Amino acid sequence: MRVIGIIAFIASWFACATGQERSIPPIPPLPSIEQRAWHELEFYLFMHFGPNTFTDVEWGKGTESEKVFNPSQLDCRQWCRITKAAGAKGIIITAKHHDGFCLWPSKYSSHTVRESGWKDGKGDVLKELSAACREYGLKFGVYISPWDRNHPAYGTPEYNDVYINTMKEVFANYGPLFELWWDGANGEGPNGKKQIYDFKKFENVVREFSPHTVVFSDIGPDIRWVGNEDGVAGETNWNLLDTAGFGRGATSPPTDTLNRGNENGANWIPAECDVSIRPGWFYHAGQDTLVKTPEQLMRLYLLSVGRGSSLLLNVPPDTRGLIHEQDSAALMGFKKLRDKLVPRNLALGVKAVAIDNGKEIETPNLNDGDSRTCWAPEPGKNICTIELDLGGEKSFTTIQLQEGIEFGQRIKSFSLEVEQKAGWKRVASGTTIGYKRILQFPKATAQKIRLNILSSKATPMLSEIAIFSSHYYGDPPKGHRP
Repeated sequence: MRVIGIIAFIASWFACATGQERSIPPIPPLPSIEQRAWHELEFYLFMHFGPNTFTDVEWGKGTESEKVFNPSQLDCRQWCRITKAAGAKGIIITAKHHDGFCLWPSKYSSHTVRESGWKDGKGDVLKELSAACREYGLKFGVYISPWDRNHPAYGTPEYNDVYINTMKEVFANYGPLFELWWDGANGEGPNGKKQIYDFKKFENVVREFSPHTVVFSDIGPDIRWVGNEDGVAGETNWNLLDTAGFGRGATSPPTDTLNRGNENGANWIPAECDVSIRPGWFYHAGQDTLVKTPEQLMRLYLLSVGRGSSLLLNVPPDTRGLIHEQDSAALMGFKKLRDKLVPRNLALGVKAVAIDNGKEIETPNLNDGDSRTCWAPEPGKNICTIELDLGGEKSFTTIQLQEGIEFGQRIKSFSLEVEQKAGWKRVASGTTIGYKRILQFPKATAQKIRLNILSSKATPMLSEIAIFSSHYYGDPPKGHRP
C-alpha cells in the first residue's frame, strides 16, 4: 500500500467513524486517496480515435499514412458538453493506439498529428481535449499503448525509454491525468520483434511524475481489467487481487479471477468495466444503427456500478471529429433512466435500528444520505440485522448499499426481507457490497424492511442504505452479455 493510502485511511477514519466504530481496526489492504476518488467517479467515457477512424478498421498496422487523419469538424468542446450532459465524470482518450499514431505532436515519434493533414500539421488533440475537460469540470485520462507497430525502436531495449519519454511528455504538457490506461496487447513491431516491457520502471515513472494518476491494466497497480469487454462485473466482486506471479496480457490472472477478485487478496485493485456503445471500439459508419439503447446501457450500469465497479463506456468520435447523433441520443436517454432509478430515497431519515436479541439499537449514519459516515455493530459481531420503518406501506424495487471501504472490504453475503402479514419474506440476496451495490427485485410493498448481514470477514462497516421505487429491469442475464 502506498504511503498516501495510509494518509487516506487516517483522514477517512475520523470522517467515517463515530462512537464504537473508532475502536474497530481496519482490514488491509485499503484504498489510497486516489483510489477512493476513483470509486466515487463511477461512470466516465472512453474515446477511441485515430487513423482507424478513417480507415474503418479496429487495429491499424502502423503503416498507414499520417495524412489519413484529417477530421473535418473536430470539436472537443462538443465531446465534453455531451459527456457532462450524460452525467459522466471524465474522458479517457486513446492518445496512442497499437498503430503508434500519437494524437499530439510528440518529439519521440514521426507518426503523429504533426505529420497529418489536419490543421496543416498544427493541431493537437490532447491539448484541445484537456483544455475542454478543464472548462467543463471533467476528469482527463489517456490510453497510451505500449505496443507500437510503427516506431523503429520497438522490439529493442531502447524502446522502453522511448515509451517512458512519451509518458513524461503527456504528464508534463496535458496533466493532471486521473487515469492512465495500459492495454495488454503485445504484438510485433515493424522489425518483426516483440517488446519486453519494463513495466516496473514504467510504474516508477508514473509515481514520480504523475503521483495522483491511477494506473489501469490486467493487474493494476491501481485498477484492474474486469476480465471481459461486455461491461459486466462479477456478481461476487472483491476489490482485492493477488498479483504475485502474474503479469499483463498473456500472463494475467484467469478472467474469472479478474471478474470476481480475490476474497483475501493482498492488494486493493478494484475492477473497471470497459464496454463500447457500438459493436466496435472505433467509429464505423456501418454501425450507426447498432448503437446500444438507453435500456441496454442501464442494464450495463446495474451490472457494473451496481456491482461495485466503475463503468468505462466507449463513445468513439466519428470522421468529422464529433460524437455522432445516434450515440448522443443514447447517452441522453441513459441519463434520464439513471435519474429515474433513484428519484427519491424512501429510507432517508426514517427510523432505523439494529435488532440484537430482541433489543433495538440505534444505527446513526446508516440512512443519512452521506456515504462518508458509517455504522457498525459491536466489535466482534460479524452478523447483524438492521430494520427500517418506512412510516407506512411503500412499494419499492431497488436497494442500494455501501460499505465504509476505508476500513477494508468486509461483507460476504446479505439478504433483504420485508414484513408481511404472514411474517418476514425474503425478496433479495447478494454477496459482496464494496463501494456500492445496487440490487433490484420484483416490486415489494411493506412498511418494514430488514437488511441481514449474513456473513462478513470481520465486523461489518456499513455507510449507507437506500431504498427506491424504480423501474425493474428484470433478472440479470447469465454470462456476460446483458
